[in-house]
Amino acid sequence: MNYFLLGIVFIVYFIMVGYVGYLAWKRTNSSEDFMIAGRETHPYIMALSYGATFISTAAIVGFGGVAGKYGMGILWLVFLNIFVGVFIAFVFFGKRTRRMGKNLGSLTFPEFLGRRFNSKFIQYFSGILIFCAMPIYAAVVLIGAARFMESSLMLDFNLALLVLAVVICAYVLFGGLKGVMYTDALQGTIMFVGMIILLAFIYWVLGGVTEANTALTNMAALYPPDAIAEGGTGWTSFPTLGSPFWWSLVTTTIMGVGIGALAQPQLAVRFMTVKSNKELHRSLLIGAIFIAVMTCTAYIVGSLSNVYFYQNFGQIAIDYVGGNMDSIIPTFISTALPEWFVYIFLLSLLAAAMSTLSSQYHTQGTALGHDIVDAIRNRGGSDEYTAEEINKRGDAVEESKIGFISVSQAGILIAVILSLVIGLALPGSIVALGTSLFMGLCAAAFLPVYCAALFWKRTTKQGAIAGLLSGTLTSLFLLVIVFKK
Repeated sequence: MNYFLLGIVFIVYFIMVGYVGYLAWKRTNSSEDFMIAGRETHPYIMALSYGATFISTAAIVGFGGVAGKYGMGILWLVFLNIFVGVFIAFVFFGKRTRRMGKNLGSLTFPEFLGRRFNSKFIQYFSGILIFCAMPIYAAVVLIGAARFMESSLMLDFNLALLVLAVVICAYVLFGGLKGVMYTDALQGTIMFVGMIILLAFIYWVLGGVTEANTALTNMAALYPPDAIAEGGTGWTSFPTLGSPFWWSLVTTTIMGVGIGALAQPQLAVRFMTVKSNKELHRSLLIGAIFIAVMTCTAYIVGSLSNVYFYQNFGQIAIDYVGGNMDSIIPTFISTALPEWFVYIFLLSLLAAAMSTLSSQYHTQGTALGHDIVDAIRNRGGSDEYTAEEINKRGDAVEESKIGFISVSQAGILIAVILSLVIGLALPGSIVALGTSLFMGLCAAAFLPVYCAALFWKRTTKQGAIAGLLSGTLTSLFLLVIVFKK
């Protein structure tokens, strides 16, 4: 590997990211700018930021690895990603969220729910849930990028985790959501180009679309025995209806991630960053195309990597990488593709990780500073908002300070440290699973309350609190008791 050329590529990339982050920092003049990008984001930036936040290394490395072991059944997730995660999210949820968020003066997703039901408890409980649960998701995204850096650059895994976290923390800490969204647009463009090249390359290497898919179908006899025992039938067919594998794929992965995307705090807040529904309409098509290309490519390449590894090394993908699904995509890239593309894809994967992580760190930071500390500090013995608080808008919001930085910025630092610690402790083959569990928790806790806030005027504060608590406790019970068994 030409480390001199790679170093130049990295330097240019980080200069571009740093410059974009600097522009955002110069244009961040208020709490409204820091938290929701001033409500004046361009449709292209909003669409790519939404898509790049949605599609992380969890989708490329984690779910691509799942496809590498279990096959193309996961492609049904693409349908839900587009139909639910983009169309329903933008058309039905996005418009109302943008309008109501502006009318309520909300700067975060928890504050949106809290002000809608006039309950500070909903705001700070939602903030606590986000701040405590999201580090797990952030950790698996970090792992996905670090695994690729480990396999392609021969870089120590722990060092890769640290470098990624520090770089991302720098521009999120000072640029706020503007810094996040501007860099998302840059990184999303890099991701899109890289994945288009990757999809074309794998079909070229394997002789064409028909030849590649036929070869994979004919390898059904090599399908992993543990997957067959659970109900799997091959890489190009769906598992047996009602089998343990079918239930896991459909409920945990396809529905958990597909539906859970509606209630992702870091995605919902994007709807409040544009100034009108017209911008949302213009963002929809861009976001749909971006997410379709990113997810389809990852799942197809993961599945077809079995053909490549078997034809060249006599082993299926999961056996070649030693049983770690998270290593299938990185190993395929570094083994099968020319050196120049490894550089491009490394940037694509870094962009995927950095775009998602920056949004996660920003969401966790504002959850601590704005939704937990400030909400509790201003509670004043009452769960309801005062008239003065209701009338506060954007740059009128004053945050608590710790020295020269806000509590939100301190929260970002804490979030980075937590994700690093968790990333070092988690086992292999965890990226897709960790993502599914987090999105499932968000769907159970937030989605019923979020739907009621948008579509049912008669929902009471007590009902919203009951839904939030019961959804959270049910999800945690299933996770800790049922899933653990």
